[in-house]
Amino acid sequence: MEPAIRRIAHLDMDAFYASVELLRYTELRGQPVVIGGRRIHQPVLLADGSRRFARLRDYVGRGVITTATYEARALGAFSGMGLMKAAQLAPDAILLPVDFDAYRHYSRLFKAAVAAIAPDIEDRGIDEIFIDLTNLPGDTLAIARRIKQAVTQATGLACSIGIGPNKLLSKIGSDLDKPDGLTLLEPADIPLRIWPLPVRKINGIGPKANEKLAALGVYTIADLARADPALLQEHFGRTFAEWLQRVANGIDERPVVTRSDPKSISRETTFERDLDHRQDRATLTQVFTALCTQVSADLQRKHFLARTIGIKLRFEDFRTVTRDLSLASPTADPAIIRRAARECLRRVPLELKLRLLGVRASTLAASSAAHAGDDSSQGELALFAPPPQLDD
Repeated sequence: MEPAIRRIAHLDMDAFYASVELLRYTELRGQPVVIGGRRIHQPVLLADGSRRFARLRDYVGRGVITTATYEARALGAFSGMGLMKAAQLAPDAILLPVDFDAYRHYSRLFKAAVAAIAPDIEDRGIDEIFIDLTNLPGDTLAIARRIKQAVTQATGLACSIGIGPNKLLSKIGSDLDKPDGLTLLEPADIPLRIWPLPVRKINGIGPKANEKLAALGVYTIADLARADPALLQEHFGRTFAEWLQRVANGIDERPVVTRSDPKSISRETTFERDLDHRQDRATLTQVFTALCTQVSADLQRKHFLARTIGIKLRFEDFRTVTRDLSLASPTADPAIIRRAARECLRRVPLELKLRLLGVRASTLAASSAAHAGDDSSQGELALFAPPPQLDD
């Protein structure tokens, strides 16, 4: 019996963070909006019931755009761009702070809506998933339309779906007809729809590889498909060169992984200004305790225990330092996590101001829900005690 032809879908929420914000600030629809501000950029409710919004031109700092509406993108403001640079291109764009709690809420809603129709899902992040439609009965496009409708009904948001014989083509496809797109790609479509695209459209070809390929005269996926294999091997090595030519021809055999255990769980925060471990001791202590508590809660929610606890520090000169500590037995207790993280902290000279602080749990082992519950109660009592200072 012939194996079923694979039908893999990639669903990508359209301008996800910005779209979530437009659900509560409907008066901003159709306007250029940038997400990436701080709490001080929260809209102000005026006496007449209207809101006053911050403008991008008023931003001062070194933050970057998390996402932007399509109207802002048309002005040149894109994800990852510095907000100060974006202000030069779109000074009148609305600036909103990020609200990850809201985004996670809508992420859970859209994934649950999809799972009710097509349960074989690979979670790729807060706003995108792969879906294996291979064993679902029915017309492919009809299933995809049902999924799009279910997502909109559950969230009020639009998504774009690409469908192909593998993950590579489906991911490219989901970006071809945004927003609210639905694209079906077959192998026969590769010369017409895939090859004219720039090589950076292939997930896995980053800025450095893109730059090296351009230096070789390889700009499009068609150029890559026709490139001399020996030339690619000379500049990229055999393994990566072979991968480049496979994907340029639409070949991708990766399965949709419906479950994968995390290798680590971490929380981190970048400060609005660089903090000094003496002058800003109270703030750093509060943040440090909160990060440990959040890591503990994540472990308990996912039913894991951690044997290794680590910290991550980024200083004002952008130097990043990590330290780890292995425990005698795995834990999800926030007090134990905090003590271990503090021991790691003792091993780092705090001579410069801090830009980022993070806490990580790794070497994970599965835990029963009952065990996680015990850890939670013990940790809660411990955290009610006055916390030790960051550098004591």
